Parts: sequence; structure tokens; C-alpha cells
Amino acid sequence: MKMNKLSNFIVILFIIFCCNIASASGHKHKRPVKKGILLVAFGSSIPEAQVSFENIDKQVKAAFPDIPVRWAYTSSMIRHKLAKQGKHLDSPEVALAKMMDEKFTHVAVQSLHTIPGEEFHDLRRNAHFFGNMADGFDRILVGTPLLATDEDIGRVVSAMIKHIPEERNKKDAVLLMGHGTPHPSNAFYAALMYHFQQKDPNIFVGTVEGFPEIDDIKAMLLKKKIKKAYLMPFMSVAGDHARNDMAGEEEDSWKSVLTAAGIECVPILKGTAEYDEIVAIWVDHLKTVMSHF
Repeated sequence: MKMNKLSNFIVILFIIFCCNIASASGHKHKRPVKKGILLVAFGSSIPEAQVSFENIDKQVKAAFPDIPVRWAYTSSMIRHKLAKQGKHLDSPEVALAKMMDEKFTHVAVQSLHTIPGEEFHDLRRNAHFFGNMADGFDRILVGTPLLATDEDIGRVVSAMIKHIPEERNKKDAVLLMGHGTPHPSNAFYAALMYHFQQKDPNIFVGTVEGFPEIDDIKAMLLKKKIKKAYLMPFMSVAGDHARNDMAGEEEDSWKSVLTAAGIECVPILKGTAEYDEIVAIWVDHLKTVMSHF
């Protein structure tokens, strides 16, 4: 048994060694530099939400007018749903394979996720494999998502406060709905709320699938005797979560939960990527990556 394990280990080492030689030899070939950008979002099948992606696409192409731009969705569920509608979006891996076939040498993969959660780390890990393949990319780098640094948080706070409806009274609450995740990066939402409340103590950040949850936020609002709340998505698109989990008529939606508690709700159905100041943060992360090519 021990001999079999040792043999398997030697075989694995040999394969890795051969792959490294192939990768190294593949990159020795001189070829024309061809730069490309791959924008990677979770995705959405909601037609009204596409305005967010259109805004990102417009700003990226304005910043890099001579660089081809490709798109990919990380959500297989969204891709399958869109395929049934006749709209075909690639996974990041398929999109990168196609870019290899198109002879791109330098690729900037820009994450359009909100926090550096599980999907971002999967994206970065898989993307780097393409740089280690024989005849793979000469260079491939992944740009960080919206929230990656304290500076990002500060910029997001300023941008979102700017887009709170003007008719909102300072006594009214503003609730931002994030997606949430079991990944440790969920802590970004709590950090974000802290920074918001340094500017305005009646701005709260909750999540659909993380912490704080709507019941936590409701308790905070009731303790402050708040009677009215503006509900805003803190997701790139105002998709299914915003239209159903936040503003829907089901009894467990944020709107229904708060209304039942005596708090009037005003939903704002705009994704964060509809705000130019937010998209500019993603674009700046992409600029950082492109500066290394």
C-alpha cells in the first residue's frame, strides 16, 4: 500500500514537472502583444437589470477604447436561464479559452463582484491556470471587486449617499441590501455600515444570505423609533433579489417585514452599477491591472 502511494506521488510530480516544462517552452515563442479585457459578473436574467451592465461596458470601453472587451457570468444558473431565451453568455473559463484561441497574450480579468468572496477567489485561482498553460497567456491578472480596501469603502459611502433620494428626511432610515455570504468577506458589510453611520446614523446595511439579516436591521430601526425607510439594493444590478427579496409582496420580503412592523417602505430599484461613481471604482481597479502590462 505504501509503495502504491509512493508510486502515485512520483507520477504526480512527474506530470507537474512536464507541465511546467511545457508551460515554460510555450512562452519562449515570440508573438505580437495582444491585450484584452474580460469583465466577469455574477450575471442577471432580469431584462430591466441589463442597464447596469451596459453602463459598466460603456465606461470600460471609454477608458480603454483600443482594447477588446469580453464578458462572462459566473452563475451557471443565470447562464442556463439566458440560454433558454436564446442569449448565450460564457463562463469565465470558456471565455478565457476563446481568448486563448484568438491569440490574446495579455488579459485583464476584472471582477464585477461587490466583495472578495468565494466567487472572486475561484475566479482568480482559475484565471491564473490559463497563464501557466503551454502557449497560454503571457500575462493574466485579476482586478479586485468593488470593495477591497478602506479607500474603496470611503468612495462607496460617498457615492451611495449622493444618490439617496433628495426627499428623504434625516429621520428616515436608508437600508442597503447586500447579497451576503458565509465566506469571511461578509465582514465587509458590517465594516461598510460602520463607515456609513459615521456620516449618517440612520443608514444601515443588511444582507439576504449573511449578517446582518433583516430581523437584525428591523430591531435597530424599532429601537430608534424610525417610521419610514428607503430600501436600496447594494448589488451591481437591481435583479431578482432587489425586486423580490427586497421590494416584493411576499411576506418575508424586506418591504413586507418592515411594513408589518409599522415602518413605511420606499423601494429604489437601481443597481449600484447604474451610478457612474460606483462603476469608476471598478474601472480604477482595472486600470491598476492594465498598468502592469
